[in-house]
Amino acid sequence: MNTKTWLWVLLFVIILAVAAYLVAFFMKRRNQDKLEELEQRKIALFDLPVIEEVDEVKKMHLVGQSQNTFREWNQKWIDISTISFAELESLIFEIENLNETYRLMKVKEAIVEANDTLTGMEKEVEEIRQGLKELRESEERNSEAVQKALDAYESISDTVSENPEKYGVSYSELEKQIQNVERDFTQFVALNTAGDPMEARTVLENAEKRTYEIQTIVEQIPPLVDTLTNVFPKQLKEIKEGYETLKKDHYVFENDVVAVNVEKLETKVDSTLSNLEKLEIENVSKLNTEIAKEIDHLYDIMEKEISSRVYVNDNKAKLKSLLEHADKNNHLLMIELDHVSQSYILNNNELGSVRGFQAQMEEIQKEFDETEEKMKNKDAIFSQVASFYRESLAQLKDIENGQVEIGRSIKDFAPRERQAIEKIDDYELELRMLKRYVEKQRLPGIPSSYLEFFFVTGERIEELSQELNKIRIDMNHIDRLVDVCDEDMRTLREKTNELIDSAALTEQMIQYANRFRFSHPDIKHAIDRSLSLFSREHQYKDALDVISEAIERIEPGATERIRKYYFDNKETTV
Repeated sequence: MNTKTWLWVLLFVIILAVAAYLVAFFMKRRNQDKLEELEQRKIALFDLPVIEEVDEVKKMHLVGQSQNTFREWNQKWIDISTISFAELESLIFEIENLNETYRLMKVKEAIVEANDTLTGMEKEVEEIRQGLKELRESEERNSEAVQKALDAYESISDTVSENPEKYGVSYSELEKQIQNVERDFTQFVALNTAGDPMEARTVLENAEKRTYEIQTIVEQIPPLVDTLTNVFPKQLKEIKEGYETLKKDHYVFENDVVAVNVEKLETKVDSTLSNLEKLEIENVSKLNTEIAKEIDHLYDIMEKEISSRVYVNDNKAKLKSLLEHADKNNHLLMIELDHVSQSYILNNNELGSVRGFQAQMEEIQKEFDETEEKMKNKDAIFSQVASFYRESLAQLKDIENGQVEIGRSIKDFAPRERQAIEKIDDYELELRMLKRYVEKQRLPGIPSSYLEFFFVTGERIEELSQELNKIRIDMNHIDRLVDVCDEDMRTLREKTNELIDSAALTEQMIQYANRFRFSHPDIKHAIDRSLSLFSREHQYKDALDVISEAIERIEPGATERIRKYYFDNKETTV
């Protein structure tokens, strides 16, 4: 091997050595960083205020299950702070030595082991702190709860003892209940002071429950006591005195049970007070509601009679006046109906209705006289009298409306009769004018259908005239005949105009068609047929239709022009 080759080999070895040194140096630095990180975590772990937290819980002087739990957490902390800490320190020291001697592979394994150990210690310390926190909070909760419950208890005790009159018959039982709650709190305080908050919690919950139950009862009792000892007795006394006053003032009550019910309610109030003495609050509330409802009913009974008496006094004169007025009107209406019935037929049982009104008024008068007698004898029940007054006033109002309706219906008989008579004159005049109008046209003949309708219309007018000449007229029938005659005359006018117009237009159409007579054989035939219908059969409408159709086939629009010219120049006077 020559010198040049040796130089290259030496250079390669040097490079490898430098590279190995650099790698080892950087790995050592990296491990050193990890060691520093471990050291910082260790310091942070042991800087936590675990010792202070342990001392804080220790000062609570826990006993029983709470003390056992505390000892477990305290022992775990001692083990970590001594044994585990020493093991961690030893492991870190070993890592430092290995790192200094460049035993890098073992350093890596040791760092992983140290990290795992420290992580486990951190987790255990967190569990210890959480356990201590729960013990501390449990104690604090018990302290707060007991203070709150004790405050409520003291408030209840003070309220009841300072205001015994508010609790009436329930005072003694309330005192017993309050003393029972006091014993519960004494037991709770003893357990809590001894340092066993977990066991004391059960006792506290029972004490709290009983405290708030008593608090609710204490709040409910005063209004119940006031109602039973003040409100109800005063109301019953007022009802009793008011009832006696009303009886002296000659008030009469239907199914009079006021006095009896007052006695029953007084007994019920005493019975309810006995229930209140035993703190049966729900039952007492229910009974109070029932008593209040029954008392209101007694008030209603008396107030009804008082208000009814006022109503009767206010409306007696009104009822009497209306009854007299309705009776007078009925008498006059009966006379009017008797007079009208001599000339007109009454179709709506007007006489029966008026007699019915009279019977109703006689019944009202009879009962009115009876109630007057009862009031005079001081034995009238005013609520019944008031009810009779209201019904009678409404009944008289209906009677008055019925009288007015009947009076209005018969008053227009004469005007309707005169109008019908005038109509006959108009009908007869128009018939003569229509007849002259048709005759004036000098037609070859009149269609039988027209003549028949003309005569039927005349007969209908004659029937109307005969009905009007009867001794007693049925105006409903007269009105129907007038309507029929009006319709017949309207139809006759239309038929007359159609007859005259058809005849005149037929003549004009035939004259116009003659210009096509020789050039269109069909026209000649149509003219002949139209003339036959016109002159022999007197069917002027049919004659017009035949000639119009023929002209329209030859010269569309011609018939319309002829019609327009005819109607524009037609005489309008009849």
